[in-house]
Amino acid sequence: MKSSVSQTHILKVQEGNWSESPDLLSVEEPLEIRLASGKGEERSKKSISITMRTPGHDFELALGFLYSEGIISGMEAVEQIRYCSEPETPEAIDNIVIVDLKPDVAVDLQKLQRNFYTTSSCGVCGKASIEALQHQQCRLVSRESQLVKAAVFNELPQKLRQKQSVFEYTGGIHACALFDFEGELQLLREDVGRHNALDKLIGACLAENKIDTIPQKSVLLLSGRISFELVQKAAMAGVPVIAAVGAPSSLAVATAQQTGICLVGFLRNNRFNIYSNKEKIIMN
Repeated sequence: MKSSVSQTHILKVQEGNWSESPDLLSVEEPLEIRLASGKGEERSKKSISITMRTPGHDFELALGFLYSEGIISGMEAVEQIRYCSEPETPEAIDNIVIVDLKPDVAVDLQKLQRNFYTTSSCGVCGKASIEALQHQQCRLVSRESQLVKAAVFNELPQKLRQKQSVFEYTGGIHACALFDFEGELQLLREDVGRHNALDKLIGACLAENKIDTIPQKSVLLLSGRISFELVQKAAMAGVPVIAAVGAPSSLAVATAQQTGICLVGFLRNNRFNIYSNKEKIIMN
C-alpha cells in the first residue's frame, strides 16, 4: 500500500537566516476508476473518472464516487472491487481501481457523460446547475430530523484537528468527518481533494453497510469551504447538517435550501453563520 506522506528536504528562511531541514508532504497521485458491467459477451469495462488524490482508502473513494454520482445505490450492486492487476505502466500500479458490478445491474452510461467545468474548488466539477440534482435522486432531508444544540458546533473543529493524522505531519490536506448530534466523532477521512475526502467518507459508510444509518443522524464537518459539489454529495447520502470552517458558495446555499440541509459556515473561534434551515439548531 502506498504511503500518504512523502519525505523531502527544504530550506527554512527566518529573519534573514536559512537552514536545511527535513519535511513531510502530502502525497498527490492520480487515481483512475474503471467500471465493469454487463452480462456475458456484452460485459464491458469503461474508464469513468481520473482524480488527483492522496493514496489510501482508494476502494472507498471509488465506491463513494459511484454512489454520489447515482451510478450505484448500494453495495448490493458490487460484485468486487480491486486494483488493476496488469497496469499499462509501472507508475499505474495501485493507481487504477476496477469496480466490478454484478451482471444483472443495469448502468445508465448517460450519467457518466458529464459536462466538465474548471472551478476554483476542485479543478473540475461535473454539475452545470442545481437542476442536475433532480436526475441524481438526492434525498430530501426530513424537516422533522433531530435537533442539534448550538454549543455542539463550537467543539467540532478542535475535535477534527486532533484526529487529522496526515494534517498533523504535513499541514496540507483536507478532511471531512461525521459527528453524531452530541458531538462524538463517528468517521473521518483525509485527502488533498476535499471532494475525494467526502467520497471516501461516503464509501466507508457503504462498505460497512451503514449508508442508511450513520449519515442521516450526523453532522458533516468540512475542513475548508463549502462548494456546490460537496453539498450535492452530502445530499445523496441524506446528511441533514453540514458545517465548515470556511465559507459556502451561493450555489451551495441554494442547494442546501432545496434539499432541506442545515448549512453552517465560518465555524471558528466559538462562532458561526447559519445559511439555511436554521430550525435544526437549538440556540442555547
